[in-house]
Amino acid sequence: MTFKNMAKKLLGDPINRVDGALKATGRARYSADIKRPGMLHGVLVMSTIANGKITAIDTADALKVPGVVNVMSHQNAPKLAGMDKNKPSEIATDRVLHVFQDDLVHYNNQPIAMVLAETLEQATEGASLVRVTYQTQPVKLPLPAGKADMSTPKQMPRVDDQVDTKRGDLAAGLAAAINRMEETYTTPTMNHNALEPHALLAYWEGDKLTMYNATQGISGCQKRVAEIFGMPKENVRVITQFLGGGFGSKGTTFSHVMLAPMAAKLTGKPVRLVLKREQMFGMVGNRSATVQRLNLATGKDGKLLATAHHSITQTSDFDEFAEPAGTITRMLYACPNLDTTHKFIRANIGTPAPMRAPGEAPGVFALESAIDEMAAQLRMDPLAFRLANYAETDPNKDKPFSSKSLRECYRQGAERFGWSKRPAQPRSLKNGNYLRGMGMATTVYPMNRGESTALVRLKPDGTVQVETATQDLGTGTFTIMTQIAAEVFGLSPDQVTLSAGDSIYPTSSVSGGSRNTASTGSAVTQAAQEVLKKARQMALKDPKSPLFNVAEAEIVVQKGGQLQQKSNPKVGEALTSLLKRNGNKPLEATVQSKQGDEKGKYSMNAFGAVFAEVEVDELLGEVRVTRLLGSFAAGRIVNLKTARSQVLGGMVWAVSMALHEKTVFDPRNNRVMNANLAEYHVPVNADIQEIDGFFIEEADDIVNPAGVKGIGEIGVVGTVSAIANAIYHATGRRFRDLPITVDKVLA
Repeated sequence: MTFKNMAKKLLGDPINRVDGALKATGRARYSADIKRPGMLHGVLVMSTIANGKITAIDTADALKVPGVVNVMSHQNAPKLAGMDKNKPSEIATDRVLHVFQDDLVHYNNQPIAMVLAETLEQATEGASLVRVTYQTQPVKLPLPAGKADMSTPKQMPRVDDQVDTKRGDLAAGLAAAINRMEETYTTPTMNHNALEPHALLAYWEGDKLTMYNATQGISGCQKRVAEIFGMPKENVRVITQFLGGGFGSKGTTFSHVMLAPMAAKLTGKPVRLVLKREQMFGMVGNRSATVQRLNLATGKDGKLLATAHHSITQTSDFDEFAEPAGTITRMLYACPNLDTTHKFIRANIGTPAPMRAPGEAPGVFALESAIDEMAAQLRMDPLAFRLANYAETDPNKDKPFSSKSLRECYRQGAERFGWSKRPAQPRSLKNGNYLRGMGMATTVYPMNRGESTALVRLKPDGTVQVETATQDLGTGTFTIMTQIAAEVFGLSPDQVTLSAGDSIYPTSSVSGGSRNTASTGSAVTQAAQEVLKKARQMALKDPKSPLFNVAEAEIVVQKGGQLQQKSNPKVGEALTSLLKRNGNKPLEATVQSKQGDEKGKYSMNAFGAVFAEVEVDELLGEVRVTRLLGSFAAGRIVNLKTARSQVLGGMVWAVSMALHEKTVFDPRNNRVMNANLAEYHVPVNADIQEIDGFFIEEADDIVNPAGVKGIGEIGVVGTVSAIANAIYHATGRRFRDLPITVDKVLA
């Protein structure tokens, strides 16, 4: 897919998205929109038990439906050569798959068969007629019921995170303390509900497979499919032209991604598979429920002397994913004595997976709620308490921060929000029948970076071509990649064309963990800089160039693609004239960008502060979030428009997490009882009132070549606890169990 921004904007402006017109006019084709001649539609049949085995599958009635071509199950599914790689992995995006290779059932709503038909309606009817009988086994319940048989994870999703940590002497810190608090905070299982369901079209041409897949990781999907099918990676092509949201669940290559090409192999025809909304509750990941115990202790001056954060999460009985809830507690505040631990239980559920701000979102809810509780116990202003325990360096890694503008986030955020007008006493503010409260919290997210490769080509006409396999999650990646390349050459973004969204281009990182701009953006930056270096060297070696024999460090690029001598700006020439005189051929470079030794020397994080105002009607139990303000320091902001949209979207997500979202299981069979958007509640427009987010100017030359830290998750992390803290200030009551719903307020 090739994108060219036609709007002639000055570099640095918050330009419109390069794909905006296609989306606004309905011309954007998502994975479920792609058609092929002779295409079949697949509809999955899901298990109705949580643990056991299939004893029989009766497909006779399904096969009688006109248009039904086949029913694929473990009885006739193609055998996959790479199933030896289908085992618990230390990589968060490589999950154990259920692809009809055996008769075992590990969780309710596991795919066990697929009906293939000429139309979606025929396939849907056929799927309703498949009859399955089982031999059942006892069910292992998820949290909070299933707390027995806890174990320690082998690995955190980020391999450089330790499972457990100790610092100093916790017992001594507790003994020396004047003030102590210990509370338990719980969060429920939550499910991804992107507007676009998981969808793909798969077809074979000989031994080559093409997939139009709704994925956050084109290159990772290509690799994983090739592994499981036991075929060369070059024989798998993955295309993602547009993505209708993913939030982590589309970063992992789940079972359905294998099932569609398997069905295409079985039938010899292209197969389109689109998950139903209810099928997304289990087989494509979720945010693990958590039970977190926080213990804080301070001296009489309000300085933290001891902190303990013990979390219990859940995983499936066949795979391992540990929600890293305690990792931020290790580094956010200065505290000499600290313990953090992670345990999990195994349950008959689909394997949890990264969900926007995995670990940090539930973990910081607990931490920042506890910090607020301690501030109230000390009768200190919550912001003043945080400043009293401000960490100048990372106490967990014992390293300096590459940059940290959190103090400025606090200052500017508090000033804009009007924090100084907040009375210390809860229940002091009213608006008619509503109690009004104000709360705040710190937000933080680590800078993550993966490997990405980009090709940049400077053409003789002065335009630039960028090629990379990166996908656009819907957040504006395609737009900012053009801006990054344009800046290096001093061009307007309308002079840059991006080819992306396809595995035929150089390998790119997954769009997850706020990493893609840091990863692919760095690759584009470095490749563009390499091309510019070639142009400088061409100029200084060209006797006909005004820059002949000028030192390379003295040659800079200015707006309009002009090379100039730094100490004498009147000396220079256009890149176009230089290339025209030297063979009229393009200059290009391909660069693989990856983490250097900077992560070993520095702690690298985006920081921020979120301020919330709520109104609570105690008679009706209604909670309204009337005002949200976030201040964020996240390195270089490439496009202010898309960046602000990102953090506002994260803050809306936090409203959902704080007040609405909860996956409810039937304790008899672990069936999700609210697997739809009628009963799995998320915010609507009426739930969001005044909301704003802004960025603190922050330059960081250490963090990565693009100078960015990532902003996809930081809007979520602190906002949840800011809302909970505001509800406390309004009512004088602490709510430690999410979501904070009407029944809890009325209790």
